Amino acid sequence: MAVRVETGGGPDRTAVVRRAGLLAIGALLAAVPAAAQRAPAPPRHPNIVILLADDWGFSDVGSFGAGYATPNIDALAKAGVRFSNFHAAGSCSPTRAMLQTGVMNHRAGLGNMPETIPDAHRGKPGYDTVMNHSVVTIAQMLKAAGYRTYLTGKWHLGSDATRLPEARGYDRAFSLADAGADNFDQRPIEGMYDKANWTDNGKPGKLPKDYYSSRFVVQTMIDYIEADRASGKPFLASVNFLANHIPVQAPDSDIARYAGLYRDGWTALREARARRAAALGIVPAGAPMVTMATTRDWKALDADERRAATRTMQAYAGMATAMDREIGRLVAHLKASGDYDNTIFVFLSDNGPEPLDPYNRLRNRLFLGMEYDTSIANIGRRHSFSAIGPGWASAAASPLSGYKFSATEGGLRVPLIIAWPGHPRVRAGAISDGLAHVTDIVPTLTELAGVPAHGGTWEGRRVEPLAGRSLVPMLAGAAGSVHGDTPIGYELSGNAALFRGDYKLVRNLPPTGDGRWQLFDIRTDPGETRDLSRTMPDRFAAMRADYAAFAKANGVLEMPAGYTADDQINLYAWRKQGRKRAIQAALVLGGALVAISALGWLLIRRRRARRVDQAKADVVGA
Repeated sequence: MAVRVETGGGPDRTAVVRRAGLLAIGALLAAVPAAAQRAPAPPRHPNIVILLADDWGFSDVGSFGAGYATPNIDALAKAGVRFSNFHAAGSCSPTRAMLQTGVMNHRAGLGNMPETIPDAHRGKPGYDTVMNHSVVTIAQMLKAAGYRTYLTGKWHLGSDATRLPEARGYDRAFSLADAGADNFDQRPIEGMYDKANWTDNGKPGKLPKDYYSSRFVVQTMIDYIEADRASGKPFLASVNFLANHIPVQAPDSDIARYAGLYRDGWTALREARARRAAALGIVPAGAPMVTMATTRDWKALDADERRAATRTMQAYAGMATAMDREIGRLVAHLKASGDYDNTIFVFLSDNGPEPLDPYNRLRNRLFLGMEYDTSIANIGRRHSFSAIGPGWASAAASPLSGYKFSATEGGLRVPLIIAWPGHPRVRAGAISDGLAHVTDIVPTLTELAGVPAHGGTWEGRRVEPLAGRSLVPMLAGAAGSVHGDTPIGYELSGNAALFRGDYKLVRNLPPTGDGRWQLFDIRTDPGETRDLSRTMPDRFAAMRADYAAFAKANGVLEMPAGYTADDQINLYAWRKQGRKRAIQAALVLGGALVAISALGWLLIRRRRARRVDQAKADVVGA
């Protein structure tokens, strides 16, 4: 730009003044830092990795009290925040729906699961048994903001083309539509499903010959990340492990690692874990805990029962360690690629530990004995079908009461770790004991990523608004809970709870409970040992009213008389087995009829041929 100065002097003087002006402007620009002269680059969105374990109890991680090795998860805990008062649902797909959407499970369509819903509830509002179309997933939100979005492993939120991950915001997905499957082979849980419903980007998926579930879901995720690296976009990686869902299976070397452990039984392990959890600051020192009625006396078991139980827990520990190793491999890859420092990691379990014993009925034992190698020596290996049952589940949930399917703390309170290594918004190594809920994950991640969460509308239509709240203040070290005294309701299969501040109203149906409402201070009494309903009648009544309001707003249905999730799962399985056996019988009968028909047709042809031959012979003889 020319600077014109009117001086009344000659041309030489004008040039001198112009030059002086330009020099002055240059000096001013030189005094401004170079960074300020350039337009600021937009901040790069962080990558997000969600690591979802299946059926891990509250103390199933080393940094929460487990005695087996989870060094890679523990490293994330050291780099981030452990939430010691975090709650999910009592079963997998309701939690997964809330984790994906930030919406309560009934409003997302998962008032119950296909395997546990009573017939009377099928098709009722909120009881779709699949994730409905009134919710928006975290993948859809992040994809709209320019993210690459990937999912591997268990989905369990619907299997039709409109409900698979690819239809819910994921660019690439290799997913399992069922509650579980074999960990070594492309094989379903026999009796529950006709096949292992794996899909590869929406088409039937074929597993590799060297398949092991934890290794496969991590390697596939690494492949997805690298396949699109040239795009330069940040990524959402949702890694959904089958570990440690039934069947409990692990590589031989991982089982052998724990060969000398667990011979003292589940009660000793439950006590040891409680001590470790208290020493780590995960639960208050000296917090009381109950002895669960469903936990058998270890000493009353015969020698073979103890051998089998010990081997099962060794396989369970090996399965957890194998999963942790794969998490370590993913983290190492992200470090090598330069992604690690700009990646948010979320580790959690979908519910408490699995207490069901598939061998507790004679017909189950007979059926499983025909389908699997159920010998003690094969427990945890290929072709096995193992489950830890209520004894070891009581230890996995230690020091809490109850386990999966129930609304006890052992069913709902699970480990949560959120880490953003080296980032100031996450206080490394901290423990937060404020109440947190699985619906909080979506608003937390969208805030950390700088991505706007939807406000109840999406692509021009009304959708379910987010129910959760961002945990960012708690990540930074704020005391207490972002929920304050706001009530948070919950119900699944008739087991129900309402959280408000430090208090929890809870009801569990048989066999876990007696159907009565109880009140606990879960900050000081996480083991739910002291019922406060009589000593705090006003609070008890107020929270009963809060729950009634929640149930009405969410369309919660009461369960039919005599219902239990265990019975319903067995009914579901036996219906499946009945159909399978009916099909097999029909095929056998059909085959027999075909064979009989073919034999009859052959006999008729032979008889006719003999008659023709005889007729010819008669003609010749005549």
